[in-house]
Amino acid sequence: MKIIASNFKTNHTRKSTNEFISIVNSFLQEENIKNEVFVFPTATALDDFDTVENLTIGTQNAYHVKSGSFTGEIGTEQLDEFGIKTILIGHSERRHILGESQKDIALKYNYYKALGYQIIYCVGEPLEVKEQGLTETLGYVLEQFDGIDLEYSNMIIAYEPVWAIGTGVSATNEDIERIHKKLKKKLQKPLLYGGSVKLANISEILDIPNVDGALIGTASWNTEDFKQIIKIASEK
Repeated sequence: MKIIASNFKTNHTRKSTNEFISIVNSFLQEENIKNEVFVFPTATALDDFDTVENLTIGTQNAYHVKSGSFTGEIGTEQLDEFGIKTILIGHSERRHILGESQKDIALKYNYYKALGYQIIYCVGEPLEVKEQGLTETLGYVLEQFDGIDLEYSNMIIAYEPVWAIGTGVSATNEDIERIHKKLKKKLQKPLLYGGSVKLANISEILDIPNVDGALIGTASWNTEDFKQIIKIASEK
């Protein structure tokens, strides 16, 4: 079954997040949908949500500590309060905007791996790399697995071309199929696609071979659209 994940990024409030999760949870129950669904709210909106088994709430980020003097960060002490055991690691906005190096990302990955967290690990290339061709793209993406234990069982990978995230420009189906085929040969993990996924293209993206689901930003922040996306995924 296809996996659907919503990354709120820096959007929604604590109140609207509660409403969103309540609506999605009820929808999954009413429609008897069993696909895995993830929601990654902002840190201020994390809570101990009462959800069905296949609706998982995760954190967009956390530092590789239990607690300490790390201004602006959260650690496992804060996550444990709400029973959060799922984390996004390696998202391009943390790599390219917030300056996380591969060394930083690997430290975080291995810390949360040791604690048994479910990790959605993100990789992807910028436009200047894509324009150099498939070989360079694949090489760039595979470098983002340096220091990452690919044998870890509780891991999902999300391929998100940086040039397609939040731009409204999605990769072509041929682009997605080509890179997913190459990655699947090397990575025996569920492989999501992300990058301007929306209601209008989710069906055809989920039909592409080796696409096991989608990690969605903007298009997932509206409950009605997200419900429709989940419904489409449940029919694949």
